[in-house]
Amino acid sequence: MTSDKRPLTGKVALVAGGTRGGGRGIAVELGAAGAIVYVTGRSSTSGRSDLDRPETIEETAEQVSAAGGTGIPVRTDHSSPQQVGALAGRIAREQNGRLDILVNSVWGGDPLTDWEHPLWEQNLETGLRLLRQAVETHVITSRFALPLMVARKSGLVVEITDGNTARYRGSFFYDLAKSAVIRLAVAQSAELEPYGVAAVAITPGFLRSEAVLEHFGVTEANWHEAAVEDPNFAYSESPAYLGRAVAALAADPGIMARTGRALATWSLYEEYGFTDTDGRQPDFAAHWANALEQEYGPLGDPL
Repeated sequence: MTSDKRPLTGKVALVAGGTRGGGRGIAVELGAAGAIVYVTGRSSTSGRSDLDRPETIEETAEQVSAAGGTGIPVRTDHSSPQQVGALAGRIAREQNGRLDILVNSVWGGDPLTDWEHPLWEQNLETGLRLLRQAVETHVITSRFALPLMVARKSGLVVEITDGNTARYRGSFFYDLAKSAVIRLAVAQSAELEPYGVAAVAITPGFLRSEAVLEHFGVTEANWHEAAVEDPNFAYSESPAYLGRAVAALAADPGIMARTGRALATWSLYEEYGFTDTDGRQPDFAAHWANALEQEYGPLGDPL
């Protein structure tokens, strides 16, 4: 039985790339809404990924359970069809073939992104590795997870991106990866719609990931102090804000009306009424229009 406070009770979710950042925020908020959440990634208590960061899938799973859901960590390299296939098989066995929500949030491209050079001056292998890490992993994961949704003729696929317009994102391979992820949602939507499965892309605004907080030398508890260094940071949002947007979409019985669209936290909060952890409703697009558009140009229309 579901309730208004836990509308996803009984639902099964897979958050691929749920170790940290937006993926962790999504996993925890799906748990807060009552879901069973498989949290996957390469960073585990049994060993770190090549990013060498301290966050683990086990920590995220514990937070999911603490929030009221059921967190299940499964160490998975989403570039490996064998590992992802085994993951899908495990979910099918443990959940009687059920998978209601797939979140493709694998990224890990920050150290691979070159913000200084044009394409013809970039390291080609590094750029192609970014695409494999940020796009191929999503394709592989959907390939093995979608049959579970198609068989039940219901479900939601969420592709996590950066920006929901055609505006260039400042670095060739970064822009290509984030734009491609939106197109993955469009393509999956076209093929899944006859089966009653929706697919969308969603972007946060200025996201306060663990790495971003470290960059500014603050924590989530005192993040406001960083706005002295960068006034735009005052309009940032926590990973939970993105998570609440995804949870709202997953609980929406009319989700098929949105399939194939590129969405954003800054428009969804108006429709669903969710807030950030501090009660605010950050709207980075509105801030951009008010403070940044004159210098950088308009964000553009959503794709």
